[in-house]
Amino acid sequence: MKVELKENERIDDLQRNGYRIIQNPEKFCFGMDAVLLSGFARVKAGARVLDLGTGTGIIPILLEAKTKAAHLTALEIQEESADMARRSVLLNGLADKIDIVTGDIKEADQLFAAASFDVVTCNPPYMIGQHGLTNPDGPKAIARHEILCTLEDVVRNAAKLLKTGGNFFMVHRPFRLAEIITVMTRYKLEPKRMQLVYPYVDKEPNMVLIEGCRGGRPRMTVEKPLIVYRAPNVYMDEIYDLYGY
Repeated sequence: MKVELKENERIDDLQRNGYRIIQNPEKFCFGMDAVLLSGFARVKAGARVLDLGTGTGIIPILLEAKTKAAHLTALEIQEESADMARRSVLLNGLADKIDIVTGDIKEADQLFAAASFDVVTCNPPYMIGQHGLTNPDGPKAIARHEILCTLEDVVRNAAKLLKTGGNFFMVHRPFRLAEIITVMTRYKLEPKRMQLVYPYVDKEPNMVLIEGCRGGRPRMTVEKPLIVYRAPNVYMDEIYDLYGY
């Protein structure tokens, strides 16, 4: 389907099922963290999935391509991003599989029925507060800093919306790992699986992928580290596989 592009927007090829996505580099473009999360998330056939803070819809589009989910819903507070996500859904002919909802993560439990999803995913803002921000109201700042929602907002609402035994998947920063595990446990999203992501084999990890189970028993598996680059601008084979190259 042909869709209208607005000023500064472009269409990028996702290398999956011929799917494409509309983005505006002047605002915010998806990063590797979203791609890694889509590869880390385990979605069973027939599952109902919710992506919190979807941005331009990258995670539900990738999950539709990679899994047999029955339906995917995505929540985004910034209307401009939600509009791009809706047009990307139409562009890919996925209107019957993906719904884009404009709304606040803090009010997600009022927008959706309790215990109505099998899987919740989130690539949330990583940074605390407005430290170092020059434009705290800008789309990039909102995507990166906890301006409009906090880690606890994300976890609390994910827990309310997941069925018992449902799974929560999130990508975040390792420096907040202790807080992440504490908050997940507080809301009975028992951490079950974790993977650290390293830019190079000799560098510190800069991302963590984590899975929690609603009402699960305590026991967590730590997967082998994921290394991104073999050399500058040269991905490891696992990363090329995730991107579909």
